[in-house]
Amino acid sequence: MKRFFVASVVCLSSLLHAAPGCGGHGTRDTMLVSTAWLAAHLNDANLVVLAVGRPGEYDSGHIPGALELKYSDIVTRPGETPLTTELPPMDRLADLFGKLGVSNESRVILYVSNDGLSLTTRAYLTLDAMGMGARTALLDGGFVTWKNENRPVTKEVRAVKAAKLAPCPQNDIIALRDYVQANLRHAGIDIVDARDASYYTGAQVPNNRRAGHIPGATNIAYTTLVDAMNKFKPAADLAALFAAGGVKPGDRVVSYCHIGQQATVVYFAARYLGYDARLYDGSWEDWSAHTELPAEVSTGR
Repeated sequence: MKRFFVASVVCLSSLLHAAPGCGGHGTRDTMLVSTAWLAAHLNDANLVVLAVGRPGEYDSGHIPGALELKYSDIVTRPGETPLTTELPPMDRLADLFGKLGVSNESRVILYVSNDGLSLTTRAYLTLDAMGMGARTALLDGGFVTWKNENRPVTKEVRAVKAAKLAPCPQNDIIALRDYVQANLRHAGIDIVDARDASYYTGAQVPNNRRAGHIPGATNIAYTTLVDAMNKFKPAADLAALFAAGGVKPGDRVVSYCHIGQQATVVYFAARYLGYDARLYDGSWEDWSAHTELPAEVSTGR
């Protein structure tokens, strides 16, 4: 992860001056949009709607004007790194999103095609890492809510005009293993395990990995942050869940999961609540592989 992230920053350093509207993170006012908002703004000139889902879901129907963002394109390729899900080099991402019509002036709306919310929050984190977080939002409730409200659906794929996207890589998105190791039980830095409680406690063991969790980590399962329709719970409810997990106002939240996908839901919710947030991208896959690092097994939070 370190090799790819640092290389991306270096190779794009010459582009930073040419990235208008780039940088910063989203806020509670910008990170989520409703289906009603999207319906009213579908024809906005600078709007780019991207459907994130599994193979075939986009082709079976999508929001008019939406383009398909393949999840496999926003993570490293098999064999490219020792880990399953890492950020690709920034120049590759810039080319990908540029071909989808995303520029530094675009307003990007991401939506989940079915029930894979963490695919969409991973896409959000990717754009956030590129400096587009303040210009990107999720469609709350995704495509399922859109269809349930009998809003228009199409199988037509619109023509897209490629755009130029000049990223400004953000250095406050990804936490590396050394950072996590150096901040175990550090006051003001909360390591949050986003997996199901059964993995956190060690009752269930991931394939080819150790049981348990990073020492000192709290457990806020990503599934608890949304309702049955994949809509994020009200801010007050989210804040209560974070508080119950020991997260205090002003803390930094560093989330992890199995491979760095589910934890992006916690990352998104933390940013939404105004926390300084990071993703330990290597997650348990990385930590568990280093047997010299401690693991903790417990029966509760």
